[in-house]
Amino acid sequence: MADTEHTPAPDGAGAETAPVKHRPKPGERRVQILQTLAAMLQQPGGERITTAALARQLQVSEAALYRHFASKAQMFEGLIDFIEQSVFALINQIEAQAHEPGHLKARQIITLLIKFAEKNPGMSRVMVGDALVLEHERLQQRMNLFFDKIEAALKQCLRTDTANADSATPTQDAQVSAMLLTSFARGRLQRYVRSDFKRPASEQLEACLARVL
Repeated sequence: MADTEHTPAPDGAGAETAPVKHRPKPGERRVQILQTLAAMLQQPGGERITTAALARQLQVSEAALYRHFASKAQMFEGLIDFIEQSVFALINQIEAQAHEPGHLKARQIITLLIKFAEKNPGMSRVMVGDALVLEHERLQQRMNLFFDKIEAALKQCLRTDTANADSATPTQDAQVSAMLLTSFARGRLQRYVRSDFKRPASEQLEACLARVL
């Protein structure tokens, strides 16, 4: 809700005047649009969101939306930007732990990915591509690249362990484990979304990761 302020009464007037609404700044409105879109995505049912429905939720016209975003695809790109920046900032912190064993770093990466999705249910629908059906194909390509980067980060962590274990094929071993972990995480997120967020993605997570790793 926008803040309001009262306009001072004219000279000699004691009657209250109507509150004047502050118009959000352009950057604030963009954030508000993305927050509303994310909130709508976490509603049960998984219906495709139209710009008309988004405009109604925000109580603005569709034209007002397009003053801040050139298209609905650009709105989804804003959500993907948030996902990438949030997740990879944390992954960078994990990778910077020089003395942490690789398999523990890999466990932390998968855990943070799962926890991020649970904290942001609407974003999880974007991550698994459920919200991107019938949208521009470049959006799904970006999410595919996102998980490719996750797999690459896992491979880098696990390669240290396989090399220290005198494996004859450390790169291949790390690649297989990274692929398995990434597929596991994507499957968990899919189940979470398809259950309308009723089955936690983190269900028995520690036990599962212990088996995989």
